[in-house]
Amino acid sequence: MIKAKFNSSDNLITGFSLTGHADSDEYGHDIVCAAASVLVITTVNNLSRVAGIDPVVHQDEKNGGYIKVSVNDADVNNVKVQTLLLSLQNGIIDLSNEYSDFVKLK
Repeated sequence: MIKAKFNSSDNLITGFSLTGHADSDEYGHDIVCAAASVLVITTVNNLSRVAGIDPVVHQDEKNGGYIKVSVNDADVNNVKVQTLLLSLQNGIIDLSNEYSDFVKLK
């Protein structure tokens, strides 16, 4: 199961983490895993490309199933940052509503 958590302060998203694996199908055919991965990777890339910031990213590159992303205090109020993070949060909410056996939002 993928467990997602969003961190916030003063109604602003300051970061997020995802742990675990969806295991909704065999490797290479797991659409839930693919959807979560695309949402997260696109968000992290666009924090750099669109918002122009360098988020702090910790991940398990060898085993997968873990990523934690934080936004520096100086960048939290950036409208583009908040738009991207809120878009990710909404995507994860939709994914957890549709595939509640495989994705949980804390």
